[in-house]
Amino acid sequence: MHSLKGRIQHYTWGGNTFIPSLFQQIPDEQPAAEYWLGIHNGGPSQVLLGQGASTSLQALINSDKTRYLGKSVKDQFGNLPYLLKILDVRDMLSIQVHPNKQAAEEGFKKENALAIPLTASNRNYKDDNHKPEMMVALSDFWLLHGFSPNIEQQLDAYGFLNGFKGIFQSEGIRGLYQQVMEMPQEAVDRLIAPHIHDIMPLYEADQLPKSSPDFWAARAVHNFCGDGHFDRGIFSIYLFNILHLKPGEGIFQGAGLPHAYLEGQNIELMSNSDNVLRAGLTPKHVDIPELLANTAFVPTIAEIIPGSLNKTVQHYPCSIGDFSLSAYFLKAGEKMEFTVVSPSIFLMVNGDVHWKGNTSEVLQGAAAFFSSPGEKLFAEATADTNLFWAAVPQQ
Repeated sequence: MHSLKGRIQHYTWGGNTFIPSLFQQIPDEQPAAEYWLGIHNGGPSQVLLGQGASTSLQALINSDKTRYLGKSVKDQFGNLPYLLKILDVRDMLSIQVHPNKQAAEEGFKKENALAIPLTASNRNYKDDNHKPEMMVALSDFWLLHGFSPNIEQQLDAYGFLNGFKGIFQSEGIRGLYQQVMEMPQEAVDRLIAPHIHDIMPLYEADQLPKSSPDFWAARAVHNFCGDGHFDRGIFSIYLFNILHLKPGEGIFQGAGLPHAYLEGQNIELMSNSDNVLRAGLTPKHVDIPELLANTAFVPTIAEIIPGSLNKTVQHYPCSIGDFSLSAYFLKAGEKMEFTVVSPSIFLMVNGDVHWKGNTSEVLQGAAAFFSSPGEKLFAEATADTNLFWAAVPQQ
């Protein structure tokens, strides 16, 4: 067992209190949007060695990769292949797509050849990896997830979208989405403005349900349209699935699937990457050609993984070999044994547990640790505890 300290990321869309309160920190004026646990250069975790000393998780792994990764993970990936996060989504995130592995490698190589700094605002590829994601809701959680199977009905139902029906019928989702993404800003404003004029009084009077795209379109105007123009990402709200996940429910989002988080807190486990191609609802860099080249233009039937944070054991299956995620609920007085067969990060989001492995630790509240293959862990909860186990699935 190696206790970990993660990195808080201060993105503007994050809340101020949820993550600091988990870790018993005093909130400050900066938003605390994400808490990262892993080795990514954008937010590497520290291994706590005691008496104030620490080293990076990457340095620990590098000291003996066979020991800390296991031979199979070392041979296949060469490093820890996943990144575990806590998110607090106060404001809507950008509509985004993640590239597949081949596209990430090619894009990263191309931008390096162009000498674009990794920290540059116009950089698309921060690394050469794909970024499939599994998320689990910690609260009521709202998100956009893939193109709706009912796009034609949406085009009929909303007057400002009626004019897109012809191109949808002739060129499908790809033709429709390319048109709204490449449309001149003047045309975007002309189409969206009358609709927003109609729905904004309802939003301000709290008369729109969150299941309605009008609710999120109106909120987007508050968040992203302060320059007098309308963000074209508003079109996506009407073309995508709007999902509401309850605490403990999960969903997987693979390469090419457009999505956006709207509101709530969650756990997110992904491949070790920070590659994001944005489609709107953001002040950050938007690269329309790159986005369109990496988007899967297919209708999505959402496959929500049922679950509850009060279930003893909950697995969140996905088809990716980079990671696996399970959740556990230990009642006060309950004991549990974990056999670690691949490099693992355990994350408690609350509770009080006496852990015994190669070392012993008493962890309270939100806390995390790294465990290497071959370690047997024994947990005894002295308070009700929710924890998550991220690992690499065995082939």
